[in-house]
Amino acid sequence: MAQQFPELSDAHIQFIQQQKIFFVATATADGRINLSPKGMDSLRVINKNSLIWLNVTGSGNETAIHIKENPRMTLMFNAFEGNPLILRLYGQATAIHPKDTGWQKLYSAFPPLAGARQIFQLDIELVQSSCGMAVPFYDYKEERDQLNKWAEKKGEAGIKQYWADKNQIV
Repeated sequence: MAQQFPELSDAHIQFIQQQKIFFVATATADGRINLSPKGMDSLRVINKNSLIWLNVTGSGNETAIHIKENPRMTLMFNAFEGNPLILRLYGQATAIHPKDTGWQKLYSAFPPLAGARQIFQLDIELVQSSCGMAVPFYDYKEERDQLNKWAEKKGEAGIKQYWADKNQIV
């Protein structure tokens, strides 16, 4: 039932653009795997072999630490409505930070989000689909706004201090 592709098809891209949640997995060579759900209109497909996702301040920054040592990353999308499908994208990731060349151009693809700390670009090496027939149906209700409110309340200086205090040590 699983199929592999060298790049995203138009149908894959359309499926990705309809998703409200995706999952990101990274790991160092011998450390634990970090698997995180993501949302907030934070992903854009650049072309059939590349996408970007905007990472905002959270409780940790393990993804950035992992790809610094080992740039492999997997993104997974699930169909929670309609026809069943699981779509995994495997590739090599790069982090682009606000001070880096190219940040402004990439960041302009997203709605402004307080606490935006990096954009990850995934160069896709393999696309894999599988049936997803065991994934249950779920209804999307709405985005949560707590993280945005928290970041807006902290302000730019408060966010930078939070990064220094909480996102520098594994």
